[in-house]
Amino acid sequence: SVAVLGVMRGLRVPDALLREHLLEFLKEDVGFGDVTTESLIPEGIAVTARIVAKEPMVAAGVLEVTVLFETVGVEVVQSVDDGSEVSPGEAVIEVRGDARAILTVERTALNLLMRMSGIATATRRLINRIREAGFDTRIAATRKTAPGLRYFDKRAVILGGGDPHRSGLDEAVLIKDNHIAVLGSVAEAVRKARSAVSFTKKVEVEVRTPEEAVEAARSGADIIMLDNMPVAEAERAMELLKAEGLRGNVLVEVSGGITEENVLEYAELRPDVISVGSLTHSVKAVDLSLEVEVPP
Repeated sequence: SVAVLGVMRGLRVPDALLREHLLEFLKEDVGFGDVTTESLIPEGIAVTARIVAKEPMVAAGVLEVTVLFETVGVEVVQSVDDGSEVSPGEAVIEVRGDARAILTVERTALNLLMRMSGIATATRRLINRIREAGFDTRIAATRKTAPGLRYFDKRAVILGGGDPHRSGLDEAVLIKDNHIAVLGSVAEAVRKARSAVSFTKKVEVEVRTPEEAVEAARSGADIIMLDNMPVAEAERAMELLKAEGLRGNVLVEVSGGITEENVLEYAELRPDVISVGSLTHSVKAVDLSLEVEVPP
């Protein structure tokens, strides 16, 4: 399942660390107290509340919001699974507990669920688009995430069925255009990287031309990123790699300017990976609302 895939890829922090993150988010919103709720709502009123989908979506952030509610003493009665598809009007999560606690946590819970589900939904939509066209290219995220939210953004991509790519600079070598500009050549950059890092680290090279793609492959790169190349130029790079007998030696990633409209044009080139920055840098949150039910 998609949820299992997320655990397999290791993107699940221990609950204690997750709780710390979530309490920081709550602290940002609550400050020294929810003056509205504390002014209006007496202590000890028990209510039930449901977070309801207003549009079709892929749920992501259910685990995180469950931990958040439980941290403030609110019981989670039922919820959908992370990674599952949800219809308009369906409850994503139902909780029961103190009205003050639920209302104080409401906005933080909704913000996280709306953002993560928006990312997961967009990821799933792209993947469905290329699978329905008969391609098995992997859709990946990038490091273009809001500071402080990378774990949540990457986890949402995984729950949508995508690949998280690097979570940070320490995970793999990715030689970019500015590294090459300083060193002077792709070959020199790959050589230095190979001699400096563990054999366990993959070496990826971002290239701007088909010729650089060939140079990177000849130099021993594991992965070649065709960056911001128009479809015709990316196609030429793939053809050159094949003509030189190098295509089988490398994974090819296409990145830069990928949209829902043009993703199939790039998928037709049969790269191994298409990475899409907009999944996390231009998030369209899904529409959710929290509805409180007061028992008679």
